[in-house]
Amino acid sequence: MRQDRSSARPVAPGQSPGASQAPALGLAALFTATGITHLVVPSFYDAIVPPWLPGSPGMWTLVSGLAELACALALCVPATRRAGATAAALLLVAVFPANIQMAVDWRHRGLAEQLVAYGRLPLQVPLVAWALWARRWAGR
Repeated sequence: MRQDRSSARPVAPGQSPGASQAPALGLAALFTATGITHLVVPSFYDAIVPPWLPGSPGMWTLVSGLAELACALALCVPATRRAGATAAALLLVAVFPANIQMAVDWRHRGLAEQLVAYGRLPLQVPLVAWALWARRWAGR
């Protein structure tokens, strides 16, 4: 195995040195986009905050958007990549109740909207798996 000069980590034959960064950087891009939308279009997210949470929906939208941006930043920095990936996986689990709330609230809407709302539920599984994959690769 040769060494990746940027990190002094072993690189498997046929693997580019940047390959270990790909899962984290892709997830960082997704978290950046969703974090920004939380700040730019908060009304969408405010509407799916479960009513049983204390505080205002706007506060939860702001906190979750900032948390997504913090995870994205941590995923971009090699020294914090593993912690960022772990935080991303935990955040994805923590926001799952909002996806459930959306599915409940949208159950009487049109078919397309129902598909979006119900589609978000199983989508969380591969997103958490992606974060865990990025975490695993962060240690390489």
